[in-house]
Amino acid sequence: METRARVLLLTALLLPLAGCSSMSWNGDDQAAAEEPVAVEPDAVEGPPPTVIEPEVERREVKVGAIDAENIEVGAYFGALSIEDFGTNNVYGLRAAYHVTEDFFFEANFGRSKAGETSYETLGGNVELLTDDERRFTYYSLSLGYNLLPGEVYIGRGLAMNSALYLLGGIGSTKFAGDQHFTVNFGAGYRVLPTDWLAIHIDVQDLVFQSDLLGKDKLTNNIAAYIGATVFF
Repeated sequence: METRARVLLLTALLLPLAGCSSMSWNGDDQAAAEEPVAVEPDAVEGPPPTVIEPEVERREVKVGAIDAENIEVGAYFGALSIEDFGTNNVYGLRAAYHVTEDFFFEANFGRSKAGETSYETLGGNVELLTDDERRFTYYSLSLGYNLLPGEVYIGRGLAMNSALYLLGGIGSTKFAGDQHFTVNFGAGYRVLPTDWLAIHIDVQDLVFQSDLLGKDKLTNNIAAYIGATVFF
């Protein structure tokens, strides 16, 4: 009886100790399970990422630039259609001053010689003008505007600066022994092969009042020419 009482007493004393030990082990296992596991870089399987670099072939392009100087001077040659007197050669000089990249002033001097009218051709020996009176000489001062500056490409390795421009101005024309106040307007295209040389293609209309054939009217005299200028 005594022995049974001792066993019960020991059992009652050992049960709380066993419960604490069990709780301690379970708590340690749960903390260990929740703790993140560090993975070494060497443990990652697979090859390292590959960096792709684009292969772009570079080419050199020579670009002609306008010279720092603002004055250009040159000459031109082409054809002038004188109203009622046919189309004849025209030649002249030009000079320009570039005020800004967009605006410039241009002075022109040109000379041509008028042909015969249809009346003179059909009339036989009829001559309306002498040789001196057939000289067609004009002067003009114009304001120009670079409407579409850009570049023109020749081949794969050459680019040249270019510009489409508009012109308009006033001047004077000496023809048939009279001096006529003249209004001129037109357009041109400029290409710069180098930084000091420019090639021009121009079309202009020279308009003035004339009563040479017995009727007072506005005459349109259209000139088309090509020229070259240099910058100073």
